[in-house]
Amino acid sequence: MAAGGPLGVPELVGPFPEGADPETYDRLRRRALWRMPAGIYLLGSAFGARRNLMTHNWAMQVATKPKLLAISVRKDAVTHDLVSKGRAFSLCFLRREDRALARTFTKPALDEEEGALSGVAVRVGSTGVPVLARAAAWLECEVRQEVDAGDHTLFVGEVVDCSVPDDSTPVLRVEDTRLNYGG
Repeated sequence: MAAGGPLGVPELVGPFPEGADPETYDRLRRRALWRMPAGIYLLGSAFGARRNLMTHNWAMQVATKPKLLAISVRKDAVTHDLVSKGRAFSLCFLRREDRALARTFTKPALDEEEGALSGVAVRVGSTGVPVLARAAAWLECEVRQEVDAGDHTLFVGEVVDCSVPDDSTPVLRVEDTRLNYGG
């Protein structure tokens, strides 16, 4: 969702084509960008005693040798600080039937009990980040590079551990939810 301007009105971000109404064009551009196929994941992070899972959809593989994954994280998010300092992250693929979990982690996770975040079972991965216990698949990455990307940072991580414990279950995609972000 766009950052808010005065009175919570979304801030219009250019450039805009010559002669275009900025508000109409911005709406059209957001609609087009929301149509890009994307998964919806839980992004795990940790540093020191702090850990978090965050609903995430800006992720993609960016290289094969080595296996590199890029994630884009908003700079003011709790997860940004944890990934930047902890130098690792997990990307947990949700089962389509677990769409409610996507909403559970749109705010920072409650870290009140061992083996769980916001009441959802997690385990500690090999890099020290939380991994959703019932993930359809998961990847753990060590950060190799950070790239400034406006109000986000692109973290490029090398896959150092992974599993696909449930190869037959369909995974959740953004279009399976009513969530949208960005554009």
